[in-house]
Amino acid sequence: MLVKYSSNYQKIAMGFMSYIPELKDWDHLQMELGLYTSDQSHQLFLYKNQQDNFIGVIALELQDRIIMVRYISLSPAYRSTQNLFQILDAVQEYYPQAKIMGTIALTPLIEKWNHLPAAHQND
Repeated sequence: MLVKYSSNYQKIAMGFMSYIPELKDWDHLQMELGLYTSDQSHQLFLYKNQQDNFIGVIALELQDRIIMVRYISLSPAYRSTQNLFQILDAVQEYYPQAKIMGTIALTPLIEKWNHLPAAHQND
């Protein structure tokens, strides 16, 4: 389940974001979080698993009917393709009319997800 970022979740989000090498620097991490609170085209979601535990975050950039996945960061215990696909499925449910794309690093994962016979296909 996606939970939209708010300042109530700041420490949790920062913990997941700190797994990303580019965000290990405190100032850069703070700037990144500020982007998601000040710019409506950038959205940060925390993801809860079926046991109602936060297991990661996903950062999105909204561009018309395209959702650009900037990064996904999961807790080490939950880093699996299945969990990544569940998060992408949740994003597609949240934005049903949008096409999901990714950064260069995430494109192979999203292409693999797109080729699954699943409900997330919006054709």
